[in-house]
Amino acid sequence: MNIELRHLRYFVAVAEELHFGRAAQRLHISQPPLSMQIRALEESLGVQLLERTQRRVALTQAGSAFLGEARQILARTEQATLLARRASRGEVGNLAVGFVSTADYNVLPPLLREFRQRAPAVHLALHESTTDRQLADLIDGRIDVGFVLPPVEDARLVYRTIHRETLVVALPARHPLARQRGKLRLAALAESPFILFPRPLAPSLYDAVVSYCSSAGFSPHIEQEAVQMQTIVSLVSAEIGVALIPASLRHLGRTGVVYKAPVERSPFTEIGLAWRRDDALATLKVFLEIAFPAGHGAAA
Repeated sequence: MNIELRHLRYFVAVAEELHFGRAAQRLHISQPPLSMQIRALEESLGVQLLERTQRRVALTQAGSAFLGEARQILARTEQATLLARRASRGEVGNLAVGFVSTADYNVLPPLLREFRQRAPAVHLALHESTTDRQLADLIDGRIDVGFVLPPVEDARLVYRTIHRETLVVALPARHPLARQRGKLRLAALAESPFILFPRPLAPSLYDAVVSYCSSAGFSPHIEQEAVQMQTIVSLVSAEIGVALIPASLRHLGRTGVVYKAPVERSPFTEIGLAWRRDDALATLKVFLEIAFPAGHGAAA
């Protein structure tokens, strides 16, 4: 016969109780089938595991050796079962997360904290990258989810907005407008050199900045381009120019930079999450449940 896990459980119960009646009660079965299963196990192994008399049950030398291994097999099986169940719930495993630099100043830290509290055994691999690189990495399976800037137009990917915010002006501290109290009229920047990122990296945000300036009556003179928002703020500090940046970057304390809210109503910029449409990764499901709680725009 083939040895099954139930045969191991039966044998361990008898070996620990050294009494067929008590072992049967422990296993919630009757005694005759238990005795038959133990004999069948011995026949299958070709060894005697138990010495039986009318007064006592004792382990043979072979039974003692088999007991230790049987316990280990049962324990490993239980461990494997628990691990599989945890993995199916997204509590263990891996998750590769990409993010644009701006996410580090708004949605990324609190979401990662909550995910770590809910799934502390999951290994998180974080990759700071531009939106275009993240979209390619998602398609190629190098990351599982990304904090990106719209648009995301690939039908193989799902995109959901997770954060929206307005723009603020970043000025060098010695810029004449930096000493002005209160909000700043955007038109006052018409003669200032601007620092902006290349349009292909985030066309919607780029167009929002240019359109915002256009609505104030001027086209921004782009003096310098930079890929990362932190670099843009650093260049403002170096007095290379001014910049319109997402409001959350005011948390980036950089010496030599003053942040001003514009008088004109700012357009909203957004960050969203993108992931593969057919991805069934359990850890990703947990991540998305945290990012989009039920009743708050949960992911489809």
